[in-house]
Amino acid sequence: MSRKAKKVRDKWRSKKWFSVFSPPYFGEVELATVPTTDPSGILGKTIETTLYDVTKDFSHQNIGIVFQVSGVEGNRADTIFKGHEYARDYLRSLIRRGGSRVDGIFDVVTKEGYKVRLSVIACALRRVNATQSNALRFTMKRVAEEKALSLTFDQFVQEAVLGKLASDIYNEAKRVAPLRHVGIRKSKLIAQPSPPQVEAKAKLESPAEKPEGEKPESMTTMQ
Repeated sequence: MSRKAKKVRDKWRSKKWFSVFSPPYFGEVELATVPTTDPSGILGKTIETTLYDVTKDFSHQNIGIVFQVSGVEGNRADTIFKGHEYARDYLRSLIRRGGSRVDGIFDVVTKEGYKVRLSVIACALRRVNATQSNALRFTMKRVAEEKALSLTFDQFVQEAVLGKLASDIYNEAKRVAPLRHVGIRKSKLIAQPSPPQVEAKAKLESPAEKPEGEKPESMTTMQ
């Protein structure tokens, strides 16, 4: 028993603690401290928290947010936004008797090539028919795609999570049907641009150096 206890103590003594921070577009808030013996071992690790823990705004308590460790320097670990989601209880509270819920799921691409999957919800004050539902989804998709193409990833993520994008969709969609709530209930980063050096190398390669029909990758899929 004494030998086992000694091994456990030695193992923990060899670990280093790393402070994990949110990205600059979420204030570089310290999210957690993570112990590890190998700094490369925390690359790709996801940190789940609430938006309230980042913004300290009580209205954000019902929104979960996920960051992924993207780099380590010294005892600091930096992250990239991975996604967010409404809490289940909050989502259920939005659905009222006599109204309608319309959902839309769309993949959008930001100005610099990040691909984000959005789940949008619209809650109508009364029942809507199939034509109105289709019109609402069309409006959701159009506004989301236009906004994504005009914004960088950092800007788009802020607008999607903090409510600006939902507000823009609401202002357009309310012309289709009377609405009580529009929100981005979930988002997920599914692909990001390849590193510049990879793209530069691909551009320098002549067609003869690559198999016929093969094209250089321009996106990196997120796990």
